[in-house]
Amino acid sequence: MFAHLTTMATIELAQRAAGPDFGAVGGSADMRAVIGALLTYGLMLACLMLIISAAAWALLSSSGSWQSAAKAKTGVFVAVGGAALTGGALTWANWLLDVGAAL
Repeated sequence: MFAHLTTMATIELAQRAAGPDFGAVGGSADMRAVIGALLTYGLMLACLMLIISAAAWALLSSSGSWQSAAKAKTGVFVAVGGAALTGGALTWANWLLDVGAAL
């Protein structure tokens, strides 16, 4: 029984030594900073688009321009979706970088 455990431990050590060394690849901190900055700008643009579309929706609805108000309403929904996707992309990118460092 102990011979089997010793053999398994030796195989596990050999597999660890034969795997790629992801620590040798530099630049993950720089990549995290660049991705974070780009997604932050994307989130700021989505929030700006939300504010502009909501204001246009309110103004156009009150003035009776229903077709333009419908387009502004679509802009609000696109902005909310874009903000949600951008926030989710930042979280997903950080998770992927953490998983890649743990391999």
